[in-house]
Amino acid sequence: MAQHASAKKRIRRNARRSDINGSRITRIRSTVRKVEEAIDSGDHAAASEAFKKAVPEMMRGQTKGVLHGNTVSRKISRLNARIKALST
Repeated sequence: MAQHASAKKRIRRNARRSDINGSRITRIRSTVRKVEEAIDSGDHAAASEAFKKAVPEMMRGQTKGVLHGNTVSRKISRLNARIKALST
C-alpha cells in the first residue's frame, strides 16, 4: 500500500486514466466494428460513412497515446483497401 502522498496521488491518477483510456479504446473498437460489419454486408455506401466516422476516433486515440501510431495507420489503410475492393 502506498505511504507517500505522491504515491497515493499516482494511484488515484492511474485509476482515472485507466477508466478514460478504457472508454476511448471501447469507442474506437465500436466504430471499427461498424465499418467491418458494413464491409461484410457488402454495402459500399454504409462502409464509407462508417469509415469516415471511425478515422477521427482512431486518430484521436493515437494522439492521446492509447494506440500506437503505426497500428492506427495500418488499420486505417487495411480498412480503406477493403472498402475500395467493394466498389469493383
